[in-house]
Amino acid sequence: MNIHEYQAKELLKARGVQVLKGRVAYTAEEAVEVAKTLPGPVYVVKAQIHAGGRGKGGGVKVVKSLDEVKEASKKMIGMQLVTKQTGPQGQEVRRVFIEEGCEIARELYLGILIDRSTSRVTVMSSTEGGMDIEEVAAKHPEKILKTVVDPAIGLQPFQGREIAFGLGLEGKQVGKCAELVMNLYRAFIELDASIIEINPLVVTKQGDVLLLDAKMNFDDNGLFRQKEVEQLRDVAEEDPAEKRAKDSELNYVKLTGNIGCMVNGAGLAMATMDIIKLYGGDPANFLDVGGGATKERVAEAFRIILSDPNVEGILVNIFGGIMRCDVIAEGIITAAKELGMTMPLVVRLEGTNVDKGKKILKESGLHIIAAENLADAAQKVVNKVKAEAA
Repeated sequence: MNIHEYQAKELLKARGVQVLKGRVAYTAEEAVEVAKTLPGPVYVVKAQIHAGGRGKGGGVKVVKSLDEVKEASKKMIGMQLVTKQTGPQGQEVRRVFIEEGCEIARELYLGILIDRSTSRVTVMSSTEGGMDIEEVAAKHPEKILKTVVDPAIGLQPFQGREIAFGLGLEGKQVGKCAELVMNLYRAFIELDASIIEINPLVVTKQGDVLLLDAKMNFDDNGLFRQKEVEQLRDVAEEDPAEKRAKDSELNYVKLTGNIGCMVNGAGLAMATMDIIKLYGGDPANFLDVGGGATKERVAEAFRIILSDPNVEGILVNIFGGIMRCDVIAEGIITAAKELGMTMPLVVRLEGTNVDKGKKILKESGLHIIAAENLADAAQKVVNKVKAEAA
C-alpha cells in the first residue's frame, strides 16, 4: 500500500524525524491559508499523487508569495500529472502539500528497503540526491552505499555514523544524520514498511539534515496490525481493477500486454508469465486466485481480466491442490457465458478432480482450448492471439 508524501511525513514526524513545516490543501484558497501559517517568504507547492518524478512533470513549484501559492495550487489541483511512473495517461491531482522552503546546500539520497537477495533490511545511501536511484545505479554504481542490517540486533548507531561519513557529512551533521537514520529504521520496522525513500535528503546552509521528500510503501500482509496506516489508504489513487481484486481477495497486478492470466499460486503465476514471454507473447496481468477460491471468485477474476481493453486472449493455468479443478471449471463457464466471451481461451488443469474439471469444460458447449501442459498452453494462447490479430 502506498501513501502520500504529507502522510509519510506525519508518520515519520511522530517517530522523531525532523521535517519541514507544512500541511495539505484541497483548494487554492485553502492552500493560501496554509501558507499564512508557515514562516515564508519561500513556499513549496507539491502535487500529491502516488507516483515519483513529480517535479519533472510540473508537480512541484517553488514560489515566493501568497499570490503565487494560490496560482500554482489552482493550476495543479485537477490537472492530469504525467510522470514516468504514471504512464502517458497521468494521474489526477486532488490535493497539494504546502511546505516551507529551505536553503539547500547539498542533496543526498537515503532509502530503506528489503533486499530480496540477502533477505535483510538494507539502507541505501548516495551523494547523488535528486536523481532517480535506478539511473545512479546504472551509470555510477560506485556511488551507492549499502548497509545491511542484522535482523537479530537491528540497525546500530555505528552504522548510522558510517552512513553519515559515506555521505560526506562532518561535524554536528554526522550526529544529526545518524539520529535521522536510526529513527527512519525504527519507523520502518514498527510500521511494517516495505520501503522508505528520502530523495532528496538535504543539508541546509544552516547545517541541518532534513528530508525534502518522503515516500513510504507498506506490506499489505501487515495492515491488519497497522490500523493507523490502513486509514491512510487513498482508493482514488489505486487502479480500479486492482482495487476490485483486493476487495475480492484476489492478487492482481495490471501489466501492459494482451494475454490475460489466471493462475493459482504466486510462483506458478510468475512462471506462467515467463513462459508466455518465452513463446513471444506479452502477459496483461499477474492474477493469483489463491488456493481456496470459490466458483464466484473465479468468475470475478475473469471479469477483472476482461475489464482491461488490451486483453485479446486468456490463459488459465491451475494446479489443483486445495483448489479443485471442477470448481475452476464451473467458474470459467459461469464467467464465459455471462460475459459472452469470444476471445481465445486456453485452459490447462492438473491436480485434484482434474478429470471432472475437464469433463465439465468439454460438455459446456463453449469454445475452450484444452492444453496438456504449461508449455503447450503458452504456445496455444500466443499463436491463437497472433492469428486473430493477423
